[in-house]
Amino acid sequence: MAAPSFMFSTLLLLLQLLFALLPHHRTLISAADGNWQLLQKSIGISAMHMQLLRSDRVIMFDRTDFGPSNLSLPNGKCRNDSTDTALQVDCTAHSVEYDVFANKFRALTVQTDVWCSSGAIMPDGNLFQTGGFNDGERRVRVFSPCRTCDWNEIPNGLAVKRWYASNHILPDGRQIIIGGRGQFNYEFIPKNIVANKINLPFLSETNDKGIENNLYPFVFLNIDGNLFIFANNRAILFDYVNNIVVKKYPMIPGGEPRSYPSTGSPVLLPLKNLKDSAIEAEVLVCGGAPKGSYLQSLKGIFMAALDTCARIKITDPNPEWVMETMPLARDMGDMILLPNGNVLLINGAGSGTAGWEQGRDPVLSPVLYRPDNNIRSRFEVQNPTTIPRMYHSTAALLHDGRVLVGGSNPHAFYNFTGVLFPTELSLEAFSPAYLDGKFDNLRPTIIAPKSMSGIRYRKKYTIQVAINSNKVDESSMSVTMFALAFNTHSFSMNQRLLILGNDKVTAVGNSTYNVEATTPRSGNVVPSGFYLLFVVHQGIPSQGIWVKLY
Repeated sequence: MAAPSFMFSTLLLLLQLLFALLPHHRTLISAADGNWQLLQKSIGISAMHMQLLRSDRVIMFDRTDFGPSNLSLPNGKCRNDSTDTALQVDCTAHSVEYDVFANKFRALTVQTDVWCSSGAIMPDGNLFQTGGFNDGERRVRVFSPCRTCDWNEIPNGLAVKRWYASNHILPDGRQIIIGGRGQFNYEFIPKNIVANKINLPFLSETNDKGIENNLYPFVFLNIDGNLFIFANNRAILFDYVNNIVVKKYPMIPGGEPRSYPSTGSPVLLPLKNLKDSAIEAEVLVCGGAPKGSYLQSLKGIFMAALDTCARIKITDPNPEWVMETMPLARDMGDMILLPNGNVLLINGAGSGTAGWEQGRDPVLSPVLYRPDNNIRSRFEVQNPTTIPRMYHSTAALLHDGRVLVGGSNPHAFYNFTGVLFPTELSLEAFSPAYLDGKFDNLRPTIIAPKSMSGIRYRKKYTIQVAINSNKVDESSMSVTMFALAFNTHSFSMNQRLLILGNDKVTAVGNSTYNVEATTPRSGNVVPSGFYLLFVVHQGIPSQGIWVKLY
């Protein structure tokens, strides 16, 4: 019996050596840090869209034509909709408000179909949410952050139908809405007094017939006041005031599509508002599905997701994309800015693409991206969840530094049995490593102010913190400001993190320090509105406080 055993061991060793010599596109790193907590087993709906409010409550909704949800509307309220394709009289909710502090939720009444819609927080703190499907295509919906508020809907609030569009807050306080299925144009709310819609040929140029691959275009406000707009595999810098393309960026190397339905995820990397240095803006686009993936998935063939990220400095005179390789291939993921300037890649699939039943191989492990590290040491795999978060998953940063995660419904209705990935009604929180108790002695606690209701541009402010450590590194302290993001379909619209650094740190008592920082120069860097402000010490952030920038 020894000979066969020896032969098998030798064969196994040869196979292992052969495998080691093969090229690898997925560099697997052992799971490192981060913890998961199940917050709610069911909120009654699947969180397809997610937005944190200044009240520390989170608005979530899916779509009204899923059929009845698992959450009843209060006081016998029902939605009567003769155009609904699933249920014309529906007494169940398709939107909830989640109280982060209390870990409780309440049903909200949305009257028209919000499926694949968009939105952003206006400077006054109200959520203006736009478009959708069917009777929701031209709706504007407003939600004010109060304990008893509900949706207020404005019929024909949009000039044209918007489905899979993208929104961004502008320096003048308006919201721009760009694109959508069959819409190669943009408009504003409040409506532009000159024109209701304005053509944007770039959107038709990036439209792959039959697949599109340019829906939910990635939109970021550049520091010069123009908009970086990415669709399919290309990007422009756009002057929306004069309707002029200021710059055409190079195509991503390889030419693979990255926007919906290929569904990579983009992020504007942290903007550094530091003394004696110019602000630079960089965009990172990670993952997605390769060309042909959408059509192949309709045939039951699920192509591997992309394992590359493309990074570009959009403020450079001659910008070029720099390619990086992720440790885990991923599409339908989400990229969330963390208070310390790192980026979390979370949710998604390892093969297939966006669409009903069209994704496979859930990616359970988040990945941390450190943008300031050497290019070969930026990624770190984190501890995995046990819940697949596939198509229609969401994520949002909370004021305590956790990341709220919900959603996942790759079906045309609520399906809980007999499917690979059941409709997911749960909520989880991912706690990055900086929340580990071993860092408590490094963690700042903001003593004063508890909030700041009126900070101005180009002004110096002092934040007092306590740090219970005898190893305080004053040079490592910084102040960061996070803009609240509307998250859906792998894109956190309006997401932005500004690193103010510190002008001066002064010890004022036992374990107490005053940190001085100067606010940004204009609304081009960060538009006016509500932000979460953090103090970071040696990479460990405090809990955030709410500030309003004018």
